Amino acid sequence: MRAYVLNDIGKLDFMEVPKPVPREGEVLVEVKAAGICGSDVPRIFINGTYHFPTIPGHEFSGVVREVRDKVHKDLIGKRVGIFPLIPCMKCTPCKERKYEMCIHYDYLGSRRDGGFAEFVAVPARNVIELPDSISFEAAAMLEPASVGIHALQGIDISKAKTAAVFGPGTIGLLTAQWLRVLGISDIFIVGTNDGQRQMVKELGFDRFYNCNEVNAVQKIEEETDNEGIDLVFECTGYASVLNDCLRVARRGGDIVVVGNPHGDVQIPRDIYWQILRKQLHLIGTWNSSFVPEEMEDDWTRTLEAIATGKLQPERQITHKLAFEELKAGLEMMKDKSEYFNKVMIIL
Repeated sequence: MRAYVLNDIGKLDFMEVPKPVPREGEVLVEVKAAGICGSDVPRIFINGTYHFPTIPGHEFSGVVREVRDKVHKDLIGKRVGIFPLIPCMKCTPCKERKYEMCIHYDYLGSRRDGGFAEFVAVPARNVIELPDSISFEAAAMLEPASVGIHALQGIDISKAKTAAVFGPGTIGLLTAQWLRVLGISDIFIVGTNDGQRQMVKELGFDRFYNCNEVNAVQKIEEETDNEGIDLVFECTGYASVLNDCLRVARRGGDIVVVGNPHGDVQIPRDIYWQILRKQLHLIGTWNSSFVPEEMEDDWTRTLEAIATGKLQPERQITHKLAFEELKAGLEMMKDKSEYFNKVMIIL
């Protein structure tokens, strides 16, 4: 089969490799669509994967073509999405079915071969069947969309009237879509360029602040009569943005930290005081919940929202590229040579 193999940092080769053979408990998925995650860019060009060679890619969907065990034979021919985190099933979080917090997890696309290939062997328990109404492209966005809803766990949405999203990338805008689905209409979105502004407008959001043109914190304070925002989501991973989030949060408000950090995060003393004096709730979120034995998790909820049209992740796809164009998509994202939100590879 053809696959993109990361043989070293910055050395991604498009080459012929043996088609994987599913092991016990696994199925073979023919990939139909694969999204490039923002985390794939530093993983390929800067940090590397956990070992070489590795096939990257963890946002993908496809069709089950082979199974190892007869118990899974009914999956053959099924259209599926794939949860990329493979829990160890032995640690305390796994025993509590909080698989996203597994201590010894494996992961498709970084710790084992992932979706930038024609075929992938994945654990049968990690697939979720798709209704015919959901496209492969939308299904390849199940992972970031589920990360978006997971960021809202542990928050009493019913008491919130306003929300702010700092960083309108893929997950930031999916989080904003979820906030709207859950009944919050007054959503402030803070970004850095006109491409984001246009995407925000196309998705039907009215409030966008380009922090390179205006003082977004000051504007939000003015438009909330200095009361601040009920729910604030940091989706960039930059310390300066986290500090802005702490500034605009209302007294007793919630700040959810979503973005992967780009370096050490330092909080100035005057901002730290606001955490204390405003009695803010600083909440961390990681990955998403997938509990196939219960079918009450982020992925099931996301699948239903997409199927009913409440959530529309495919509207955030700005680029659809052929499989052979994946490296060009990665280079464009690395260089930021044009605006993108979600780059999708179609096989």
